[in-house]
Amino acid sequence: MRFQLALLFISLTKSCWCAPRQTCYPGDEALGKCSNSVVEEKPTCTELNLGYCNDMEYSRTMFPNILGHRNRMEAESGAEYLLLSVIHGLLNGECSPDIRLMGCSVLASPCQNDKMIKPCRGACEALRKNCAHAFESIEMAWPYFLDCDRFFASEQEGCFDPLVGLRAIEELSSISPEEPSTIIQFTYTSNSQMYNILKRTAAKCSHISHVYSIGRSVEGKDLLVIEFSNNPGQHELLEPEIKLVGNMHGNEVLGRQLLIYMAQYLCSEYILGNHRIQTLINTTRIHILASMNPDGYELAASEGHLLNGWTNGRTNAQNIDLNRNFPDLTSIFYRNRRSRHYRIDHIPIPDAYWFGKVAPETYAVMKWIRSLPFVQSASLHGGELVISYPFDFSRDLHEEKMFSPTPDEQAFKQLARTYADAHATMSNNDTDRCGASFYRTGGIINGALWYSFPGGMSDFNYLHTNCLEITVELGCDKFPAEVELYTEWKRNKEALLSFMESVHRGIKGVVKDINGNSIKGATISVRGIRKDVTTAEDGDYWRLLNPGTHILTATAKGYSRVSKRVYLPHTMNRAGRVDFVLEKVPLEPDFDDHLFPTVDTWDRFDPYNQFERYTEPDIGEGGIERHEKPWWWNYFSQSGITPPQWLLRNI
Repeated sequence: MRFQLALLFISLTKSCWCAPRQTCYPGDEALGKCSNSVVEEKPTCTELNLGYCNDMEYSRTMFPNILGHRNRMEAESGAEYLLLSVIHGLLNGECSPDIRLMGCSVLASPCQNDKMIKPCRGACEALRKNCAHAFESIEMAWPYFLDCDRFFASEQEGCFDPLVGLRAIEELSSISPEEPSTIIQFTYTSNSQMYNILKRTAAKCSHISHVYSIGRSVEGKDLLVIEFSNNPGQHELLEPEIKLVGNMHGNEVLGRQLLIYMAQYLCSEYILGNHRIQTLINTTRIHILASMNPDGYELAASEGHLLNGWTNGRTNAQNIDLNRNFPDLTSIFYRNRRSRHYRIDHIPIPDAYWFGKVAPETYAVMKWIRSLPFVQSASLHGGELVISYPFDFSRDLHEEKMFSPTPDEQAFKQLARTYADAHATMSNNDTDRCGASFYRTGGIINGALWYSFPGGMSDFNYLHTNCLEITVELGCDKFPAEVELYTEWKRNKEALLSFMESVHRGIKGVVKDINGNSIKGATISVRGIRKDVTTAEDGDYWRLLNPGTHILTATAKGYSRVSKRVYLPHTMNRAGRVDFVLEKVPLEPDFDDHLFPTVDTWDRFDPYNQFERYTEPDIGEGGIERHEKPWWWNYFSQSGITPPQWLLRNI
């Protein structure tokens, strides 16, 4: 009896109880992660019958194919074929149908005389060069089956170009007397669409652009900046840095859209050879933060332009008005302005500020402002048609409307005039206003004379850094109808470009010691203007000045003072170069302590580490930074196939 049971057990083990053979999907097999240990099937030619590949210029293919799919059913059930079926939507039509046709040439290569013909390596390399940015913009890796070295052949080996027919059609359709031009879709964009556009733009123009995040909103949305420069990611000696900030108030949406359009315009026009744009980007480092308040925008956009009220979405998700949330350094300036030696530039943030409610968006922008040597800036708002400039907080607490100029009143007026005069209607006397009479001042006004408020971003820029920032009110309607976006772009494009170009005025230079070493933190003062600027990491500086004669003085802690007389003619259209060489001298503590901030003052930022968590990465188990799957991952994870890990860039 036992013998019979043993025989039964052995027979069952050989037949039914064996472990099922683990399926190795073609994509994983091609990557060498596993192997299907089956007898190789003899390659045979068959009719091409793959739905998304039936428009290829041939009618017969071969299985098993290059990737190891043994038949049409295996090819159609793979992640590679699924990717080709959705790639048009994922890339928003970019590189379409090129990617699909190239992919089909691998999944279903043509068969002639019972022989498979591989696609050409040169065609693959050209496609990757032109389209890699589209995959990068959605954080997707280049598909493994479009590896030009592994699955493609050279012309000497005999290959075919799957895109030759497509190029012939494109050449016929492109015969036109018109020059190529920039194409922008003038529609509103959701936060995810905005991120996608900015990343796609940066990837398309990776030689002059890149994107980076300065932090996150209350609800965890990226505060994404796109930068343009001929050396993106690095500060270049004597190249001025400028920033444009939009959507600080979430329901003031026009500025957000204009900056998204401007990013696309700069990229496209640079590639098309626009001399003006190429000069601007090659000589300037431009930073664009299209949305400082993405949470507020989401609330405003959910109501739409017809239903949105005057304030819905204005604040962040903590109900904080971001343009009232910066440290009030203006009051400190007013209290100390009569002290002869009190330094009004780089005023430190008082410790008391950190005991209040600091929004993560405010915190991120403050760190950003402190980290780069910005020269000038514009913050785009809505609700009026005017340019306002600091101070925004009245010098008299009891006066809500009082002219309160900075020491750089003339420079600020020139900055404001640059934008207003280049705008299509802002400075016109007959332009309809929103209740105020700004036409008498040509569309510009001192902020506190308009209405006074503390904690504004422009005052903080001026008193805490070298940066001069104006506020651009783009119009009465904070959330205009979508059909008006193109008109508003035409009104503001030239003004935005002129404003960016205007950073190249005044003077610039480098401060060094007698040994040629750069001096960081040296001060450059201008006689008659009680506001100094300081040198950056490499000893370079920029000082916005109007035409005329100026006496400049450079000094640094432990160094001599050197003065120079400079004349800036009205016809000068670029910044003059004024360098200084300083000698070491014995310190004079009593005098220097009034002039130079110490480590315990200006560098004292978030001293109790209460808000640093806003910028810390999300750390999971084992101390590993947690990466969220990209938005397109659901296309594959919910399809019933093994999710294609080869499309993830962080593995």
